[in-house]
Amino acid sequence: MSTDGGLNVGILVFDEADELDVIGPFEVCTAWAEHSRVKPHLSTFSCDGDGVRLAGGLRMLPNRSADDVGPLHLLVHPGGWGAMALLEDAEHLAWLRAVRAQTPVVAGTGAGALVLAAAGLLAGRPATTHRDGYDELARIDPSVVIDTEARFVDDGDVVTAAGAATGIDMALHLVARLESDTVADAVRRAIRYDHVPPSDTLDT
Repeated sequence: MSTDGGLNVGILVFDEADELDVIGPFEVCTAWAEHSRVKPHLSTFSCDGDGVRLAGGLRMLPNRSADDVGPLHLLVHPGGWGAMALLEDAEHLAWLRAVRAQTPVVAGTGAGALVLAAAGLLAGRPATTHRDGYDELARIDPSVVIDTEARFVDDGDVVTAAGAATGIDMALHLVARLESDTVADAVRRAIRYDHVPPSDTLDT
């Protein structure tokens, strides 16, 4: 947790989370910290602080546990097969609702958007998710307005991305939104990411 007034970013990790849903935003936020004047502080965290095994087998030891990561300005909730188990995890959904109440921006990548929906955070909102999850998102909450074309959807305090590399687009967009287009462009160049979503549209 930041102690010097910086902006706190937390990326949740859990068993069977998608690697790119985690690493894409992580890489963007790490580069952001190197180019920023708003002093973002990035933490990875798991529910209990223990290490996790991501969907492709990558093992990861997070910085913190859910109990000591906050308060956050931005929470990133990845998807992956592990997210599907969280859809029925009442304790996790209650935690997510509580975190949402005190976190200015909550972002879900891929199936992470399904978890946000299961927690009631996407009701009546535009959102996207991985293309394989459109039907499941509609089943979880029929009131969600699903955008099947956008790489990411920014609805103010809740942002969703379609998963995989779109999490990088989403994270760069959030850097621009939370700091500036100039810094976001510096981060994009630093990570040598050449796909540049138009700044005036959610659809690339």
